[in-house]
Amino acid sequence: MGWRKRKRRRRRKMAYQTFRQEYLQVPPVTRAYTTACVLTTAAVQLELITPFQLYFNPELIFKHFQIWRLITNYLFFGPVGFNFLFNMIFLYRYCRMLEEGSFRGRTADFVFMFLFGGLLMTLFGLFVNLVFLGQAFTIMLVYVWSRRNPYVRMNFFGLLIFQAPFLPWVLMGFSLLLGNSIIVDLGGIAVGHIYFFLEDVFPNQPGGGRLLRTPSVLKAIFDMPEDDPNYNPLPEERPGGFAWGEGQRLGG
Repeated sequence: MGWRKRKRRRRRKMAYQTFRQEYLQVPPVTRAYTTACVLTTAAVQLELITPFQLYFNPELIFKHFQIWRLITNYLFFGPVGFNFLFNMIFLYRYCRMLEEGSFRGRTADFVFMFLFGGLLMTLFGLFVNLVFLGQAFTIMLVYVWSRRNPYVRMNFFGLLIFQAPFLPWVLMGFSLLLGNSIIVDLGGIAVGHIYFFLEDVFPNQPGGGRLLRTPSVLKAIFDMPEDDPNYNPLPEERPGGFAWGEGQRLGG
């Protein structure tokens, strides 16, 4: 019996090492944000905290100085279930593809996009009755990725095939079918479009220029020397794209 226990321990140790290795390979911003979201949800599930301590409430923020709500409302996506898993998959996937794609070697610029998008989303939340803005933030990431990868073909649950720029609108339609409010999706699309226009479109227009400049302090903190020059991008970043949904049929 002793050799069986040792074998099980070795298997557990190998599984842990594999998980740790895969986890550390996730780029830092994606790893930090998705981990914070999962840990926040776990804390709510374990009743260590409640959603009432996390939600976006301008009065509590500005009159009672509960400043943490400016961040925590982006970390909770509801109780563990279909909606949570759906959002986590999209958040992890498109956040990582942005960080490993157009923001590769530009971590400071990626963090600045988070801060700029979060600021606009918070202003949006002041005028719309939304208590958690994480889902809208995810749509913003999806929108920016989709506009920067216009020729990637998407396969949504094996039902629809379309070009990447239509993905945010397909998600909005899917949300509508589930009976959810599309205000969240529209807010994410609007903020994503503002960032994309200011960063990618306006600088290339006659008389245009870059209005969004990453502060030097962020560059000093986050930017590292370029590492592997032979980096091989994910399939989604290569011409031809990736059929999202195959092997991941969340709706089936």
